[in-house]
Amino acid sequence: MNELQYGQLVKSKAGRDKDKIFVITDIKGEYVYLADGILRRIENPKQKKIKHIQPINYIIQEIKDKLIRDKKVTNLEIRRHLAVYNEDQS
Repeated sequence: MNELQYGQLVKSKAGRDKDKIFVITDIKGEYVYLADGILRRIENPKQKKIKHIQPINYIIQEIKDKLIRDKKVTNLEIRRHLAVYNEDQS
């Protein structure tokens, strides 16, 4: 799976947020917009070049569906899903 998708988890490879996990909230050209629900909220996502992220083969279907349908995604939802993912990894 090399095609990035809404709701997909990615790991930052560069910058001060290196190794942090984010959710893709938007994709525009060579940039993705990322949120973690805490420091990077859905209202103010982090813009990052695609070459600076490492895609994770994990998509939050609920968030993906909402983003595609232009429904509101909350920071709480993002935090919950990231917490579940982090628990699964440990």
